[in-house]
Amino acid sequence: MIMSRIEARRDEDTVTAGPLVERLLGGLPPEAVLTDPGVTASYANDMASFCPAGSPAVVVLPRTVEQVQHVMRTATALRVPVVPQGARTGLSGAANATDGCIVLSLTRMDRILEISPVDRIAVVEPGVVNAALSRAVGEHGLSYPPDPSSWETCTIGGNIGTASGGLCCVKYGVTAEYVLGLDVVLADGRLMSTGRRTAKGVAGYDLTRLFVGSEGSLGIVVRAVLALRPKPPEQLVLAAEFSSGAAACDAVCRVMAGGHVPSLLELMDRTTVKAVNDMARMGLPESTEALLLAAFDTTDPAADLAAVGALCEAAGATQVVPAEDAAESELLLQARRMSLVALEAVKGTTMIDDVCVPRSRLGEFIDGVERISEKYRLTIGVVAHAGDGNTHPTVCFDAGDPEESRRARESFDEIMALGLELGGTITGEHGVGVLKKEWLARELGPVGLEMQRAVKKAFDPLDILNPGKLF
Repeated sequence: MIMSRIEARRDEDTVTAGPLVERLLGGLPPEAVLTDPGVTASYANDMASFCPAGSPAVVVLPRTVEQVQHVMRTATALRVPVVPQGARTGLSGAANATDGCIVLSLTRMDRILEISPVDRIAVVEPGVVNAALSRAVGEHGLSYPPDPSSWETCTIGGNIGTASGGLCCVKYGVTAEYVLGLDVVLADGRLMSTGRRTAKGVAGYDLTRLFVGSEGSLGIVVRAVLALRPKPPEQLVLAAEFSSGAAACDAVCRVMAGGHVPSLLELMDRTTVKAVNDMARMGLPESTEALLLAAFDTTDPAADLAAVGALCEAAGATQVVPAEDAAESELLLQARRMSLVALEAVKGTTMIDDVCVPRSRLGEFIDGVERISEKYRLTIGVVAHAGDGNTHPTVCFDAGDPEESRRARESFDEIMALGLELGGTITGEHGVGVLKKEWLARELGPVGLEMQRAVKKAFDPLDILNPGKLF
């Protein structure tokens, strides 16, 4: 519906790529405006499966706030949709182009503008790569905790757009908890500042938090003030093997109920363990039904690991292996880091879900996914940020087989339905994008959806910012 309204306006105004590019070049250098169809097509989509993407009219790569403002003023004047993009590592289609749009790639706005050890903040542009920021603040004895799996390539702007998480969320939380303030270019080109640089602040509505996770549908983030923390000690990792997924989930519940605060608590089911073994020959026992990884970055991590190890044994762990140093810890984490690549190798294509359930119902969810796997005769591996209940069921299928692709999509929908039935949410950190629009409506309900659309209309009355996403 949103796209049909936009297309109607564009037809009425008879906007073509020629006048659009002309006006863009009035405030942008030629090298920042890409029009070659072979080049623009490479910006059409992110990494999500089953998400349609259109053909952009032009790709723009600004370097300054003023250039972003010029793009938005041009888009408003000509009623042309704008799709903001970072590194396009997302998994929901939130960065997918629509036909005739301006793709606004922010990757060249990649400066770290300030690092303040006293205020414990960093001020950055949206194109800064997550890992680059982490290394830069590390030189000051600080850390930026959010660490998505794609942290070596994903950008801070993209992380803000989808409210990204990562392995450390169980202790340190997600991106939203580290964004103190934003500079945002609105749909009509005006520049707005939200939030603060201070440790505290409750002046007015929290518009900063509103933009985090909005997937570029309310405005273009051009600068962010991020909270930093003191750099923690090196973490030590423990691996615990279980003869059932239920036992591993019981161990998770025992760890959290016991008041422990691990820096990482990750779970891999038997399908994932087998995929990693097949790809990397890591020597994980074939009898393993579930592998739980726990880590602590406290002043005495060995003592914490011993306590958690005892809880794992009480829950039925068949083997508990604590690392003795950072090098051993890194070896234990390798299996988790290669999980998604290993699952992709099973059939060539994966559809990665992102369902978050209450920790107390994690075991029910994993059992339910196994039933769905059997029903649809598909390989579905589950890896999870078990400490916060954020699971990533990964459907493996042959994209060249239409029947198998259909079953993959249907199994994906059943997994999301299961998550909602268990009191969970359809996404913990990947966002909604195109992939989960229908499910967002189900989760929010009619009143919630109406209010969200009202917020969108207030910020973007012409529906030109990332149209067709979210709802």
